[in-house]
Amino acid sequence: MPTYTLKINGKSHTVEADSDTPLLWILRDHIELLGTKYGCGIGQCGACTVHVNGNASRSCSLLVSQLQGMEITTIEGLSEEGDHPVQKAWIEHDVPQCGYCQSGQIMSAAVLLKNNPNPSDKDIDAAMNGNICRCGTYVRIKQAIKTASKL
Repeated sequence: MPTYTLKINGKSHTVEADSDTPLLWILRDHIELLGTKYGCGIGQCGACTVHVNGNASRSCSLLVSQLQGMEITTIEGLSEEGDHPVQKAWIEHDVPQCGYCQSGQIMSAAVLLKNNPNPSDKDIDAAMNGNICRCGTYVRIKQAIKTASKL
């Protein structure tokens, strides 16, 4: 079985896995980073969103063999103390209900604000499109993103 060295949350991790193993399962099963969630398995729901080289990416659709040399950040690596502006705004607006989709939502919002510190409603809708919340907390998500943009 091939061996891969991945840089995840600033640390080097060597894993042994089949070349077609999705990053999601490397994170959860090999490295035991459980914040990234499995939702649909086809990159459509956003629950598994992580940052790859600073871009929001669906970890269920990325193969371990494609990721050597890339910077991968999970929800655990977004901030050591959970005090990233998006995380603080999420708490302030009491965004999560069940919370299942929230790590993916937060990771997408963080990339949006990194690239566009003052997004319009249209910008937020476009950036968050594809991040599905079964509980329907979209209004609070949008409010939290606007608050985070001011932090």
